[in-house]
Amino acid sequence: MNLQLENKVAFVAASSGGLGFATALELAREKARVVLTGRSAERLSAARKKILDELPKADVLTLTVDVLDHEQIKKAIDDTASSFGGLDILITNAAGPKAGVFTELNLSLWENAFQLTLMSAVNLVYAALPYLQKSKAGSILTITSTSGKQPLPGLFLSNVFRPAVLGLTKSLSIELAAHNIRVNSILPGWTATERSMELLQFYTEKNHTSREEEVERIASDIPFRRIAQPDEFAKVAAFLVSPAASYITGVMLPVDGGRCKGLF
Repeated sequence: MNLQLENKVAFVAASSGGLGFATALELAREKARVVLTGRSAERLSAARKKILDELPKADVLTLTVDVLDHEQIKKAIDDTASSFGGLDILITNAAGPKAGVFTELNLSLWENAFQLTLMSAVNLVYAALPYLQKSKAGSILTITSTSGKQPLPGLFLSNVFRPAVLGLTKSLSIELAAHNIRVNSILPGWTATERSMELLQFYTEKNHTSREEEVERIASDIPFRRIAQPDEFAKVAAFLVSPAASYITGVMLPVDGGRCKGLF
């Protein structure tokens, strides 16, 4: 299938590693013009090199930006549009909030999770919207988590704020359809990323188990009996933001191997 992504400009938040990088790489494979962003210039440079090693002709821009800083977000979006002549695709993404149960969390952690998980997405959309409205194929994708659909033990902050991003996504999909901008969300399940390794460490310490035992426990709750690879997520993301998905908006799509058991 031709995803019609050639020369489309895609801004991918938090894309120096993990699912953000995997998605940016897949978009570059589809010949989109990709903006990698993150807090570390060194990690961004390494990420860009990985893409160019595979795709020497790829058009990749790197911008250092902290998604907790709305001024940096605005500047990065403006710089993207200035460098590439516009913006077609916005992918919101951020590191997951700190793991923990309710009694382990203080108000500072709550505020940080609110800013990191919800307000980063809000600020990215505000900054990108004037440019997306000028695109003929405007698309927003929020990367959330299956914790937004089915709470995960020990991830209280994620269980609270991921659903808020889903509410943002659905509401935007209704309001922005008049501007021909599609808004969807992907809810990744367990995927082989640095974030998942951090969570595994949290569970091993909490449950006094080994990493192997935790991986087996997690996989036993997934119909496929395995954790996903980042490229399996990225291929779905590339499709959802592409013109090939032109009549899909307001969708909250789990990419979790069937772990979430609900009908909706």
